[in-house]
Amino acid sequence: MTFAIIFLSIVGLIILISVCKINAFLSFLIVSIGAGLTLGIPAADITHSVEKGIGDTLGSLAIILCTGAMLGKLIAESGAAGQLSATITQIFGTKYIQWAMMLTGFIIGIPLYYGIGFVLMVPLIFSISHQHKLPAIYLGLPMLAALSVTHGFLPPHPSPSALVIQFGADMGLTLIYGMIVAIPAIIIAGPVFSRFLKNIPAYPMQAFTQTYAKSSHFPGKTISLITALLPVILLLTGTFLPFILPKPLPAAVILLGQSSIVMILALAFATYTLGFKTGLSIGRIMGIYMDAVKEVGMILLIIGGSGALKQVLTDSGASTEIAAALQHVSLPPLVLGWLIAAVIRASVGSATVAGLTTAGIVAPLILETHTNPNLMVLSVGAGSLMFSHVNDSGFWLFKEYFNVSVKDTLKTWSVMETLVGVAGLAGVLIINSIIKK
Repeated sequence: MTFAIIFLSIVGLIILISVCKINAFLSFLIVSIGAGLTLGIPAADITHSVEKGIGDTLGSLAIILCTGAMLGKLIAESGAAGQLSATITQIFGTKYIQWAMMLTGFIIGIPLYYGIGFVLMVPLIFSISHQHKLPAIYLGLPMLAALSVTHGFLPPHPSPSALVIQFGADMGLTLIYGMIVAIPAIIIAGPVFSRFLKNIPAYPMQAFTQTYAKSSHFPGKTISLITALLPVILLLTGTFLPFILPKPLPAAVILLGQSSIVMILALAFATYTLGFKTGLSIGRIMGIYMDAVKEVGMILLIIGGSGALKQVLTDSGASTEIAAALQHVSLPPLVLGWLIAAVIRASVGSATVAGLTTAGIVAPLILETHTNPNLMVLSVGAGSLMFSHVNDSGFWLFKEYFNVSVKDTLKTWSVMETLVGVAGLAGVLIINSIIKK
């Protein structure tokens, strides 16, 4: 019954958005309440689940998305994005620009959470697309595939790091295996797959197109690069300093490790280097920031709505019930872990929830079957990336930023995520067959 309710909820969501043309945020609220009632959540508790889901989701993303949008629009309008795209094109050439985007996404994705990396890199994608008249999806998917793989496969991201601990795996060995699995998965889902998507129209958000503000002069290539990469530099610094400095850590180091603080500091730096130094007035800079926030306002609501549905499904016990139903399926442990994570991901929408829920089900199997725990981390991680669709906040980030239809988002984003998941499982099984010989 639970499977049927979740299936009907997802179908209902698609119909409301695509057929009835109802705003996605309102559609999420309607479906979340309906799913909560039919899944047995007490009527008095449904609004609590909805509010908690919205709050938990936006609580970690609101500052990052808004400051990231401000930074991205300033980078675009100041001319810094043009300088960056010119530099990348000069190094790799237009012929290999997809590979340059993929490599950039992989490097950026290792230290950064997916949402942060997405917001920071999308303006660069749009800038290069605009300058060289290349399709945005053709350019963007290789980078986004790399960001997605690092989020699902590689420590220090939340889900794989937690799985390493729960499975008793080795963090370093998991990272090495993860790199081996990640590279072919990214290539297949990124540069190879996106070559078939050149004719899919995408109309990037107006906030990030290169309608330059009037300034005394454009910033130089070096300061443009430093300003654009400053969030990455600060986050890397915050990640590695705790391993170098003695305990207890100074308060400044702890603050530096917070992504929200990093984005605020990076925005302040950009306000000076790309704003004041290029001759923009404070009024013009704040106008740019206001326009950027207007562009991402609905995205925030839609992502919050997806969080509401995720919380309803979690509070109702649907994810646990699904995992328990699949526990006794006769499959190899690595395939079973992947399958359970994939089904929960498709049902709930959160890769992290899918991975952590699966961990409690398959952890006992690792000891019973002598399965390699490092590979189980990667198998579950690959499964947790499968079937991204309308209940996943990443789906809506892609749809709204690239301004494509739900249908085209399913044909591009959802297929890319599925390719990543399948290629990841294939890589895990190949490594498993080699190390067992």
